[in-house]
Amino acid sequence: MGSSQLHVALLSSPGMGHLIPVLVLGDHLAARHNVKVTVLAITTSAETQFLKSHMKSSSPIDIVPVPAIDVSALIDEKTKIIPQIRITVREALPNVRSSIAAMDRRPDALIVDHFCTQALSIAEELGIPRYAYYPSTAWTATLSMYLQVFDRTIEGEFADRIEPLRIPGCMPVQPEDFFDTLLDRSDQQYREYVNLGIEYTQFDGLLMNTWEELEPNTVKALRENEELRAVVKVPVYPIGPLKRKVEAKNEGEGRDEILKWLDRQPVESVLYVSFGSGGVLTAEQTAELAWGLENSQQRFIWVVRPPCDGGPDSYLAPKLETGDDACGPDYLPDGFLSRTRDVGFVVQMWANQVEILTHPSVGGFLSHCGWNSTLESLTNKVPIIAWPLYAEQKMNAAMLAKEVGVAVRPAVAPTVKVVGREEIERMVRILLEHNEGKGIREKVKKVKGSGEIALSKGGSSYNSMCELLKDIDTRMHTRTLH
Repeated sequence: MGSSQLHVALLSSPGMGHLIPVLVLGDHLAARHNVKVTVLAITTSAETQFLKSHMKSSSPIDIVPVPAIDVSALIDEKTKIIPQIRITVREALPNVRSSIAAMDRRPDALIVDHFCTQALSIAEELGIPRYAYYPSTAWTATLSMYLQVFDRTIEGEFADRIEPLRIPGCMPVQPEDFFDTLLDRSDQQYREYVNLGIEYTQFDGLLMNTWEELEPNTVKALRENEELRAVVKVPVYPIGPLKRKVEAKNEGEGRDEILKWLDRQPVESVLYVSFGSGGVLTAEQTAELAWGLENSQQRFIWVVRPPCDGGPDSYLAPKLETGDDACGPDYLPDGFLSRTRDVGFVVQMWANQVEILTHPSVGGFLSHCGWNSTLESLTNKVPIIAWPLYAEQKMNAAMLAKEVGVAVRPAVAPTVKVVGREEIERMVRILLEHNEGKGIREKVKKVKGSGEIALSKGGSSYNSMCELLKDIDTRMHTRTLH
């Protein structure tokens, strides 16, 4: 199919949670499928420093930063996150177009991330195949694309529904798991989200960071269900699980304190607690989580951040720095650090998640269920306490708990009410101590194995990527002939 000849341009929207999956996809295309890859990254100041370090690494891809235009005059304090990103991408499109025009060799295809669908027009103008990359589950992608039907046929607010949303051939979406984006149909964010789903269906193909064996029913429905295919005509390519690799360290570099502490713990005995780069809890919930961890008497590593009572919707806002004094953060219960010193490791603001989740001592992950974190957990056979906060995380949590069986979750979503210390203690003990946790651990080991097989030569995701590259090659030759 001539994939060694192919040059693919990838386009990323701003936000570390968007940039990292695109870089991972680029590395995978270059290393495993011998494709020349250029990543066009729409960057704010937050991503610029990260890109500089990535460009110095041994990555086989070319990276072209596309500086984001200042959009402060086009938004206000009421503008929510999806419209903000969409406006930022739209304003950057002329720079994207000129960056592609300046390339020594025009790309054979353009693959855009899930918030860059407005770049469809650039690919059409250049006459090159165009694909969208949805770096999450097939189930959430399907809801996004089928939402246009619900938008036409359902009266009133989805938030008032008692019945689930029924997508042909797929697990129904329960009202308590609806995206926040769906809950106010008069909001600009809702309308933008409907448009995103429509735009996904207009590409030559949709890549998804999942694999057939993880979501067999949804992938089958996307390919074969006539009712669903009438709306979602786009070919789908499950190509996952793609995730960040652990950075190899030089011989002279020492292990950091967290890894040294983990080295001293028994296998699968530690709960890792982190809510991603954007997750924040209220002061009350932070205190309850601290008490729940302490009362469980289980080992834990907790990446803590200052609480924020403004809710998690401001997750792209700059984070507050916190003092690293000997007493620890003042928002934790009095004496918590001294009482848990023998079993707990508290780290403020950030930790190397990939290194922690690959450590054999880690036996569970209390996670916000962002898909990057979820894949890092599943591919290291670490079961999950699902604690969704925003975006599609509630659907991810539902799928992991109900359909895949690798997670436990609170009775009521943490976004609806504070999860009490007793329930937190119960979930931690289930995962690390009880027989129920053994069954979950067995399932997550099978999931890890199926993901490895999917990516290996001849596996479902490997074959899916080969089909995608063949499709690009065929479309390019057809257009050349015409």
